Amino acid sequence: MIDEKTSPHDFETTCQRLTDAVPANGFGLLHTHDIHGTLNAKGVDFAPQCRVFEVCNPKRAAEVLAVRMDLANALPCRIAVYERDGEVIVSMIRPTEMLATLSDDAKLAEVAGDVEQTMGRMIEETIGH
Repeated sequence: MIDEKTSPHDFETTCQRLTDAVPANGFGLLHTHDIHGTLNAKGVDFAPQCRVFEVCNPKRAAEVLAVRMDLANALPCRIAVYERDGEVIVSMIRPTEMLATLSDDAKLAEVAGDVEQTMGRMIEETIGH
């Protein structure tokens, strides 16, 4: 269900490349959560860098919500960049698999497939050379 790719770039470069790839693929970057910074600011000693990027295509989100408003719980989509075992990882939960656990609506499955393809392209552009 989680699609992970290893980045050949350092953490900050990977985050910047993702920030650039999001609008280049027709999505907006709604917010970036600095998990490392937030936990450390709250007194939790958390060493690895970790950022979660909330991304959204408004047209696609509206299509989903028009069918099932309760799926607002699954929006916006998220892409994580984190350090693990000396590597920088870029990952996402596959929208098709997440949606399949929540709905069997064919229209929503089609939207999820398109979104997943675009998010995959964002990740490939992020880790590309």
